[in-house]
Amino acid sequence: MATGGFSSKRLTRVRDVLKRHVDAGHGPGAIAVVARHGDVHIEATGYLAFEGTGSRTPMASDTICRVASWTKQLVAACVMTLVEDRTLALDDPVDVLLPELAEMTVLADPKGPLDVVVPAKRPITLRDLLTCRLGTGTVLAEPGTVPISDALNALEYWDGPGDSGPSPDEWIRRLGSLPLVHQPGERWMYHIGPLVLGVLVARATGMPLGDALRERVCEPLGMKDTVLSVSEDSANRLATAYMRDDATGEVVVEDGPEGLWRRPPAFKAPGSGLVSTADDFLAFTSALLTGGTHRGGRILSPSSVTLMTSDHLTPRQKAASKFVWPPGYFEALGNFGWGFGMGVSTRRTPLGLSVGSYGWYGKYGTTWFNDPTENMTTMLIVQYTEAWGLPIFHRFWRAVYQAIDD
Repeated sequence: MATGGFSSKRLTRVRDVLKRHVDAGHGPGAIAVVARHGDVHIEATGYLAFEGTGSRTPMASDTICRVASWTKQLVAACVMTLVEDRTLALDDPVDVLLPELAEMTVLADPKGPLDVVVPAKRPITLRDLLTCRLGTGTVLAEPGTVPISDALNALEYWDGPGDSGPSPDEWIRRLGSLPLVHQPGERWMYHIGPLVLGVLVARATGMPLGDALRERVCEPLGMKDTVLSVSEDSANRLATAYMRDDATGEVVVEDGPEGLWRRPPAFKAPGSGLVSTADDFLAFTSALLTGGTHRGGRILSPSSVTLMTSDHLTPRQKAASKFVWPPGYFEALGNFGWGFGMGVSTRRTPLGLSVGSYGWYGKYGTTWFNDPTENMTTMLIVQYTEAWGLPIFHRFWRAVYQAIDD
């Protein structure tokens, strides 16, 4: 038996899962973390890039990777530190610090014209933002078919696609000029809530979001490589991210070592802007698993962690909500819910996750979950935007849970 209550023989299957992914050409490298009962097993396979910079640098636990929507969980934790010190309150309206969102209107018809509206029944609260129930978010529709979808997509551009986007203050002003899609608290809608939280954190702390995250979450946990932009002296550890070329079907570079994450972050940073390492993010997930503390550094109380990692959605809200990614998330309505910035397992899943497990995914093929029943963290990191259609994730979780042997 391996340490942590695993079969050492079966745990080698995790390494095999990574190797099959890399051998199939789905990415130059991959990292897996399995931690249970305080024992940590890290597997890293391949290299930072197929060719060029990083092509001879092995993937490792300190490789810097784009974690995309893992950012949401750190922002939520940062917000909860502000709740604990009474700077913010969960059920207070946010329009004191975000006057742009005061006296909002709501579309009479979610697919109808933007000027046919009704008043919001109540203000947007901090709890609404944390649970993605503020009344607006991603609306999937073909361009030109649903006015609010076009208007929300346009929020992300300054003069047009390809530019750096508006400042956070300009973005929140634009958001406040649009009607909500639904009444506050009525439905779960992805994407926009965490972006609003980033503006709120900056105004509540009087410092840029990156500084607030560093001071309140990363430094107490020793997360030295979890940042919004990569410094010159760390760039050699930044993995290259890949995507599939729709025209050729080939795997091509989406973002390289000198790309987006080397520059100051855009307004979308609160939702998807962080880079991190397996070592760093394990410190964060371990802190959640142990009630808010890790190696002597406490960021949250146990009660705050419980709030973050509990399902806050009603069955009616789940039934009315549509998810955009990962595929099938809300099609399995009985299996998952939503906490503060993360998904929560509400039924034992085919992947093996126990009831009460929590975690989330990222655009570039990153996924993590804590399973409190098993006292276990699982983490998988690749840098390929098309990874979600591949078998690596199911194979990874199956290998992990089949390796439990105590």
